[in-house]
Amino acid sequence: MYEAEDLEKLANHTMPFGKYRGTRLIDLPEPYLLWFEAKELPAGQLGMLMKLAIEIKSNGLEYLLEPLKKPIL
Repeated sequence: MYEAEDLEKLANHTMPFGKYRGTRLIDLPEPYLLWFEAKELPAGQLGMLMKLAIEIKSNGLEYLLEPLKKPIL
């Protein structure tokens, strides 16, 4: 199950590799997240946050995370 702090992590965690390296997970394109899910999400926290991003995006709720975003340094 997800915790409230997972939303803040999702709003600020960036993709650590690949074409979208440095992009916030919540800002990744939904087709990319779905492709990753079909292949296999990464293990650990990254995979869990990507799964949460899929759930939020598929329900059109990304706007809820806007106030949680911090500047990317």
